[in-house]
This record gives sequence, structure tokens and C-alpha cells, in this order.
Amino acid sequence: MIDITLNGERRTLPRPLSVRELIDDIGLEPRKIAAEVNCEIVPEAHLAERRLAAGDAVEIVTLVGGGQQTLADKPLTIGNFVFRSRLITGTGKYASYGLMRECLAASGCEATTVAVRRERLVDKQGKSILDFLDLKTLTILPNTAGCFSAEDAIRHARIARELLTNLGNPGADWVKLECLGDAKTLLPDPVATLRATEQLVKEGFRVLVYTSDDPMMARHLKNAGAASVMPAGSPIGSGQGVLNPNNLRIILEYLKDGDPDYPVIVDAGVGTASDVATAMELGCDGVLLNTGIASAQDPLRMAHAMRHACEAGRLAYLAGRIPKKSYATASSPMEGRIASCQ
Repeated sequence: MIDITLNGERRTLPRPLSVRELIDDIGLEPRKIAAEVNCEIVPEAHLAERRLAAGDAVEIVTLVGGGQQTLADKPLTIGNFVFRSRLITGTGKYASYGLMRECLAASGCEATTVAVRRERLVDKQGKSILDFLDLKTLTILPNTAGCFSAEDAIRHARIARELLTNLGNPGADWVKLECLGDAKTLLPDPVATLRATEQLVKEGFRVLVYTSDDPMMARHLKNAGAASVMPAGSPIGSGQGVLNPNNLRIILEYLKDGDPDYPVIVDAGVGTASDVATAMELGCDGVLLNTGIASAQDPLRMAHAMRHACEAGRLAYLAGRIPKKSYATASSPMEGRIASCQ
């Protein structure tokens, strides 16, 4: 009998063994391990001929890793609308309707906003935007963009419902409400927004309401019956991203208290893919954007980027980020380290 050290622990062998015999006794596959005797690697081809002697220090190591199954996710539900994609895109500012159609497809969106305006229906070439939207796969979300009073917003919503009803599109049942305060900031007028929300809800609309990142206003709008509250990440078209993540966290906390599936969607200010990922990682249920794609140097490529960012951000939120710490924590396990040769 001889005594050796195996992976830092004393082990008694009934007789002198080769390294290969020791590996076989342990029940390991030689091709899936690496062996070292007295700090010298023993190649797999020499395992059978390398004999162990008393006092030898043997290390048998392999690779370790970790992971878990991807968490299941629910679809995005807004009222009676259910979508797999959590990205909603707009249709404005594109160089052509053809490019718009390609970008919508690349983004993977299932809902797209269209402003209710005469000039949005037919362009200078006599082409209608509706000819470039696949109404069989896309749900149109009519948008009261450009309205500066509750009365105008309500009127636009009614016109949109009539139009989409005639088209047989399910988007007739909902509206993205914007009541702007002024043309310079395009920030929402809170008083007009709340008044329009209350009226449209009475008329049977499912209202997705654009608002500031004020948690108190968000609470009022939900209480008024809004199907979704859509706080701005930053001013419309500014590309500044999510300027106040803390307020978004508070909005999420307030609106989802006792109602965890209530949809909170970031609307406005998104400039690039990382902005989308940030919003989704906070726990927002979706992102609505337009300028970030349409005004990019390469809109089609950006549409792909926004799609992947939305999916990645959602997965990261579901997975749960690690806590931030002041000091380092080794990513590889400290147990099972190869012993020092000194």
C-alpha cells in the first residue's frame, strides 16, 4: 500500500498504480480530464505508463460551468390585444413607404402607429400608406400626434376608429393618446391628457396614453381607465434615451402593485438599441419608438438592432441581474483549484 495526495486530499492505494488505472478506478473518462503528477502534466498517451509512487501529488482536473433554463415569458397583453413582440414602431419620417415597410418587417413588430392626418394617407406621388402596411399581420395603432387640446385628440380618435372600422382592422378599438403642451418640447399637457383619457374611456376606447415620467400622473391615468400608461423616456425625437430611470421604477412599482400584468410601455426619446435594452431591463413591458429607426443612418439595420435589444432587455429582466458590489467576486469556483507547486 502507498499513500499519495489526490486533488489536495490524502488517498491510500492498495498497490502502485498507473495514472490511467487511478483514473479508471475513479470512474472518469481520460479524454475529459487533464492529469498532473508533482506539477508535471501527464499527456493522455502516457497515462498508462506513468507509475505512481508514495508521496506523489496528483491533480485530476476538468472543466466546470453553470447555467439554467431560459425563463418562460408571457405575451404582451394590452386590453384584448395580445402580441409576441414587445416592440411597437411608428410609420413617420421614413424616406419612402417602401423603406418603412422593410423596417417594420425587420423590427418584428406586430403593432404600428399611424397618425390621423390627411397628408399621412396619400403622399406626393399619390401613394397611400395603407398600401404599404400588411393589415393581415399588423394591428394599426391610431395616434393623435400633433393634437394640442383634449377636444382635438378626442376628435382624431373618433375619426381613426371610423377609418379602421371600415378597413376591418382590429386597431379600431384602441388609440394612442397624445395631448401636447407646446410645440417646442412636445411634452404632454397633463390636464388635457387626463380629461381626454376619461372621455375616450367612456366612449369605449382602449387608451394607451403618452405621459411624462411623473409617477403621480401615471397613477391618475391608470385610475381613469387607461389600458396602458406610456411614460416618455425623454422628449419626443430627442434620442436622449431613458433620462430618469428612477421615476420609471417608481411608476412600475405603483402601477403594478396588485396588478403585475398592467402594461407600462416606454414611449419617446429612444435613440439607439441600448436605450431599448435599458427600458426593458427596468421591467417595462414594451417600447414604442419611431425616430430612432426612421432617422438612423441605416434604418433597416437599426430596425434589426432595436428588435434584438428589446428581446435581450426582456430576457435580462426575467433572468434577474446580479447585485452591484464594491469588490470583486471570482466567477470561477474557488473549490477544486489546482494546488500550488511551491
